[in-house]
Amino acid sequence: MKEEIKMRELIKIDNLTKEFKNGHGIYDINLSINEGEVFGYLGPNGAGKSTTIRHILGFMKPQKGTITVSGINAWKDASKVNEILGYVPGEIAMPEFMTGIEFIKYIFEIRKLKDWKYVEELIAFWEFDPKVKIKRMSKGMKQKVSLICAFMHKPKLLILDEPTSGLDPLMQQKFIDSIKQVKAEGRTVILSSHIFQEIEKTCDRVAIVKNGRIVSNIDMNEIKYNENKTYELVFKKHDDQKTFIKEYNQKNIEIIDKKKIIVSLKQKDIQKFLKSVAKYETTIFKEIPFTLEEYFMHFYKFEKEDGING
Repeated sequence: MKEEIKMRELIKIDNLTKEFKNGHGIYDINLSINEGEVFGYLGPNGAGKSTTIRHILGFMKPQKGTITVSGINAWKDASKVNEILGYVPGEIAMPEFMTGIEFIKYIFEIRKLKDWKYVEELIAFWEFDPKVKIKRMSKGMKQKVSLICAFMHKPKLLILDEPTSGLDPLMQQKFIDSIKQVKAEGRTVILSSHIFQEIEKTCDRVAIVKNGRIVSNIDMNEIKYNENKTYELVFKKHDDQKTFIKEYNQKNIEIIDKKKIIVSLKQKDIQKFLKSVAKYETTIFKEIPFTLEEYFMHFYKFEKEDGING
C-alpha cells in the first residue's frame, strides 16, 4: 500500500511550450513527478529551468501544453497550487527595511499558520540571527530566510531553485539532511542546482534541459551502477606498468606517469581485468566512481560530437 502511495503522480507536464520574442524559450517539455520523489532539474544558465519552474508556480501562462499539480491546473488555479508548495527562487528579493524575523512573521501571517514553535526550530537549525535587517544580510543569510519561509508550512511540494547559493559547506550539508527528512515524510521536491554532489546525494531522478528542451531523463541508479568503469592503478615498478599495458592490450588506458595509469572498461570486462592486475604489485588500486557531473559533461561532449543541438 505504501509503495502505491509513493508512486502516485503529483506533477504532470504535457507538451509545455513558451517561446519569447528573443527566440528563446522552452519547447515540448514533458515531465511526470511522483509523490515522495526528489527530482533534479539540471542545465546550463538560460537552458529553460527557471521558465519551467515559473509555469509550475502559475506565474506564466503556457503558450501550449498543460501543467497539473496534485490534479490542479497550475495556471487556472495558481492560488490553490501555491497553498501546497514552498518556493525558493534563484534570485531572492525581500523588503530591505524589514528584519529577517519581521519578514518571516509576515509570511507566517499571510499563510495563516499556527505552529510558531516549528519556525523557531528552523531558525535554530539554520544557525543565524533573524533580527538583523535584510539590507545588512549576506547572501547566505538571505538564503536562510528564504529557506525558512519555504519550509515552515511543511508543504506537500518544495520547488528549490539554487537553494544553497551563498551557503557554506556546513550549511550545504544541513540542507541535504533537511531534504532527506522531507523525502522520509513522503513530500516532494524539485531541485534545480549547479552543485552536482547536492543532486547526487538527494535526487531519485534527474532531467537535463538544454536550449529549452529536455535532452536526458535518468534514474540516479543508472549513474551509480553505470556499466562504464574506471580504475586508477599505480604500479610499484615502472617495468610492471609497461608489461601490463603490453599484455592487457586495452585501448582505453591513459598513462599518467611512469607508474600510474587510468583504465576505462565495461562491466563485462572486469574479471579479465582483475586477473591481469593480480599478476603485478600495486601501491594504489581503486575504482573511480562515475559521477553525475561526468555524465553531464560526457553527455554534452557526445551531443556536440554527434551534431545534436537540442
